Amino acid sequence: MENIKNKIIEVCQRLHDRNLLAAADGNVSVKENDQTIWITPTGQTKAFMDNRELACMTIDNQIVSGKPSSERKLHLAIYKNCPTAKAVVHAHPPHAIAWSLAFSDMKELPYKSLPEVILATGKIPIVPYARPGSSEMGDSLLPFLPDHKVLIMQKHGAVAWGETLDEAYRGIERVEHISYILKLAIELKNLKINLEELPTEEIKELFQMRSQMGNFNL
Repeated sequence: MENIKNKIIEVCQRLHDRNLLAAADGNVSVKENDQTIWITPTGQTKAFMDNRELACMTIDNQIVSGKPSSERKLHLAIYKNCPTAKAVVHAHPPHAIAWSLAFSDMKELPYKSLPEVILATGKIPIVPYARPGSSEMGDSLLPFLPDHKVLIMQKHGAVAWGETLDEAYRGIERVEHISYILKLAIELKNLKINLEELPTEEIKELFQMRSQMGNFNL
């Protein structure tokens, strides 16, 4: 049990350090067994939590101890509909959220340009908006479960589940990284590149200098 709680604290700190959540945003849970779930508490800053503050609840949403996240129904929806799910991470990755804001009619993150998306996650759906903390928030995921392990939640954040907590964390990290790459690609494609080059003779001299330096790597 202590190992589970410490791992949750570690993942929360990693999420905060990577700017994948801020202040009391987001929530993390681990399913200890068929009945017991450990989850981050409501209203607590994730970067400064103590494992004694973690809450415990049952798969039937009965509180055992602590003050579990107000968004716990999101986690329960995943555990009840994904038999292999052992951990859930919900965070607020900025670029992933931005895609859902900028393209409100988009049904999934563009994936056909990046082979690692297809190989690692497959499609990444954008789940229609549901009010945070509501039952609808969990219900909105149901059409996408258990087929998708990583989802963007429109105007809200992203959620990932896995057979381990590390896998769930990596899902959040990956969706933000992909979202950032796609944003950069769009920005660069729209640029009119007009960089002033060095004179041809100067470039030639520099390459000659490089050849005289031998096998030089920066």
